[in-house]
Amino acid sequence: MSELHRAGRLYRPLVLVAFLCLYCITFQFQTQAAETHQDQDAISLSKAVKKKALEVLQKALRAEEFWPSIHAAEALTLAGHGKEVQAFLEPKLKTEADDQHRCGLARELVRAGDRSKAAIMLNILEGDETHGHVHAAESLYKVNEIGNGNAMRAAMTQKENLTQSLMAAAALGRWGNPQAFVLLRKHLTDKEESIARISAWVLARIGDSSDIPALKTNLQRMQEPLSKLYFINALATLGDAESQAVLVKNLQSDNAVIRTYSAVFAGEARILTVKDRLIELLDDENIDVRVRSAQTLFALSQPKRPDSQEVVVRDVYPATAENPRYSEGSVIALRNGSLLYATTEFIGSGSDFAKARIISKTSQDGGRSWSEPRVLQKNIGGKNVMSVTLRYLGEKLEEKTPLALFYLVKNDLNDLKAYMRLSSDDAKSFGKPILVTAGEGYHVLNNDRVTRLSSGRLLAPVAWTADVRKVNHFTSFCFFSDDNGKSWNRAKGSVDYSKRGAMEPEVIELKDGRVLMIIRTQSGHIASSFSSDAGETWSEATSWGVRAPEAPTTLRRIPSTGDLLLIWNDTYSQGKGHGGQRTPLTAAISSDEGKTWRLKKQLETDPDHTYAYTSLAFHNGRAILSYYVGDKNGYISSRFRSLPIAWFYQADKK
Repeated sequence: MSELHRAGRLYRPLVLVAFLCLYCITFQFQTQAAETHQDQDAISLSKAVKKKALEVLQKALRAEEFWPSIHAAEALTLAGHGKEVQAFLEPKLKTEADDQHRCGLARELVRAGDRSKAAIMLNILEGDETHGHVHAAESLYKVNEIGNGNAMRAAMTQKENLTQSLMAAAALGRWGNPQAFVLLRKHLTDKEESIARISAWVLARIGDSSDIPALKTNLQRMQEPLSKLYFINALATLGDAESQAVLVKNLQSDNAVIRTYSAVFAGEARILTVKDRLIELLDDENIDVRVRSAQTLFALSQPKRPDSQEVVVRDVYPATAENPRYSEGSVIALRNGSLLYATTEFIGSGSDFAKARIISKTSQDGGRSWSEPRVLQKNIGGKNVMSVTLRYLGEKLEEKTPLALFYLVKNDLNDLKAYMRLSSDDAKSFGKPILVTAGEGYHVLNNDRVTRLSSGRLLAPVAWTADVRKVNHFTSFCFFSDDNGKSWNRAKGSVDYSKRGAMEPEVIELKDGRVLMIIRTQSGHIASSFSSDAGETWSEATSWGVRAPEAPTTLRRIPSTGDLLLIWNDTYSQGKGHGGQRTPLTAAISSDEGKTWRLKKQLETDPDHTYAYTSLAFHNGRAILSYYVGDKNGYISSRFRSLPIAWFYQADKK
């Protein structure tokens, strides 16, 4: 948007006013939606058109003007030429000093397949120099990255720069933050038109049809031609037929700004009938018009993007007679944007002590389809290896941030240890094992459990017993690393509980700096303990006030809101095995650090199945989960679920 602001300042001839008066103000068009859309999902491009469009983009990429070059990079990536973009922009990023330009370069390198460049934009957003703050927030919004969310939430709530707040709201809104939409919709009515049109520009992309009435109302009060144009294009993108008709006519305008905007938004609105006009515009005298026309041609030739509200569910690892159990998984988004899903594959039996190894699959399309499996960690234990955690070991995902693979090696009933291996090439290969849990006995480190504190300390929470069969009473404590996993030490404090003890701990850092540990118990509830010294010592465990069977619980902080998200089995049946069946699988939100819970929603409810050992990560505004699914035959499969973070904040319809 800032680039289009630049264009708007350069081109404001009277023809813009005349054009808008002619086509936009009265909306006296009887054009039907069928005239601007076609039934098919995408257009087809001839080889000659593809070649010409690519030539336009490749020439523009090397143009002297910075922003048209960046726009060309965006379009080339869309056309499948991300490697070319990376090769061209990487050297420029190393020498560029201007923060706004650095944001543009980093943004397009992220789009081209290197998520580690988002760290550059996050660092600019966090920095004291304000020159690049708006560009950083805007660029992070465009590539759907917010890091841990702290800097972006601060950017939205700061009071010095409203444009920065709105661009941060755009980024957070894509990640399901309800307050971001409140802010954006509030400023749709701002008396300052330059602010109102930013809100319109954002809502065009992350809003929905419910925003159409407010956009139409506020369009009528706009006085500046550029503001009217923003609102019309926003309405067109959200499906308003009258505005789509205006947008199509705008492609014939004598004004370069109008043609540029219209070419961009024709792609956003997927108006397929503009194909021929866009081909003509590949010869336009204005470089931005040529670039945006080429971009939209490629966009419209590709399948429509999946609905951002889509819920993706796949049984990625279905159990079989040969492999009756796939469980305890972990999912992570790699640098190139693909998902890596690792889980334990048991062989011949579903027992905790059966032979097992860790395998993985990858997805290039957000989990809708998956690769063939490969062995990530072979069985080196007397019994098995199991219970995987995947973690990048860094505050931000940067170029050299290592990927850690944590796993358990089980040799016997009194010999279970956790190890870690590091990868510098995104799981293509891993280094030598590093022992995490030194000492005798049976150490249970659940899947997807290792936590990084704001200090950089790594905490591996374990439940320990001397012998799982002879003793079978657990205490929980942490192993920690202050050198990014090179060495590990056992904290001196531990947590105990009644009956079978304190089992399968999860830890999370609270906003006041304390660390919260929640544990599985046999008492019909989740128990909790607190540490004020980064996991070294713990308070006496007490009930957390949340009912639960004897099953593990997953707790994470949502980056876009700072709220806690709890995933657990919301049930308890006294006297039954494990305190009742592990169903339903429930989610709830806490905005007060776990004191109270709201918006309770069901992820799974089938009484004929059980659900447990959840992994949870956040990527591109979505919650990415895996968990086991047990059936009545004793088979356990491993399921993937991806859903928008906004889902957790939506009240169930009665």
